Amino acid sequence: MICRICISAALLLGLAFVPARARDDAAAKDVKTKAPAKPKPKAYNEKADAQADLQAALKRAKADNKRVLIQWGGNWCGWCVLLHERFTTDAELRRKLLYEYEYLPIDVGHMDKNKDIVERCQATLKGVPYLTVLDGDGKVIANQPTDPFETKSEDGKNGHDPKKLLAFLTEHQAKALVAEELLHAAFEKAEQTDREVFLHFGAPWCGWCRRLDAWLARPEIATTIGKEFVEVKIDIDRMDGGKAVLARYNPMADKAGIPWFAFLDSKGKALATSDGPKGNIGFPGNEMEIGHFLKMLDTTKRHLAKEDLDQLQASLMAESKPPVRQVQSKPSEK
Repeated sequence: MICRICISAALLLGLAFVPARARDDAAAKDVKTKAPAKPKPKAYNEKADAQADLQAALKRAKADNKRVLIQWGGNWCGWCVLLHERFTTDAELRRKLLYEYEYLPIDVGHMDKNKDIVERCQATLKGVPYLTVLDGDGKVIANQPTDPFETKSEDGKNGHDPKKLLAFLTEHQAKALVAEELLHAAFEKAEQTDREVFLHFGAPWCGWCRRLDAWLARPEIATTIGKEFVEVKIDIDRMDGGKAVLARYNPMADKAGIPWFAFLDSKGKALATSDGPKGNIGFPGNEMEIGHFLKMLDTTKRHLAKEDLDQLQASLMAESKPPVRQVQSKPSEK
């Protein structure tokens, strides 16, 4: 199956596939050459533009009905590093953050950095680490000191209770959207504005779905696609009834993989789908796939001009240049 589709189920949380033998060979090479171990990435990017990072996180959260989780702190703070490690190594917490949050560690220096963002988020930093949860509009949902989550084992090692952290994240996650309601609203809007519907299906673990989402979210692409379509994304894992909607439009969904998409009229009739000559094209990432996508547009268009199609083609061709073709996998269910 082509690589722009996420269908395998052997790896955890969308990590790039690396064969076990390749990992063993790489490790053996390091031992033989005594190559120094790569330093672990720091929990906080001290050179980051926190304001820009926050705005980008809010935009993604709003688009996907997620929350933003800010972890205030610094690399000098042992508890901050421990909390970051817990969030990024515990399987259940990683899954929760992937599915429900945009996780954003923000460096506060020695309580002298990013004070404007701290104030705007109403965070009372008497100590760090400290957590703030925002909705996609930037509204404060929760501010939480982390000392209630702290633990110390019998051997004296510090840490954080993953069950308490998971309960906190679950309590403040966004309410799930209903797929049928979202789709119905798209049909109504399409009828009112004399457009069709660009329906695409994805899931948090699917890297190629995220790539399609990011491409569609580009302002110049959104403007062009918006001339012809009301775009609606159905998350098959996070939305109530998402899988049922996918099965209705694509009975072979289990074999086709995602992202899978279709152009529909305002009554819900499928006009064209991403099922190409060799199966679902997923994200259009090579000449054949881009050709099928353009054919879908050309056979259904009513408002798009030739220059619009040329723009979309050029953008996708530019996207296809990096030689990165890695299959990603669906995480196991809890």
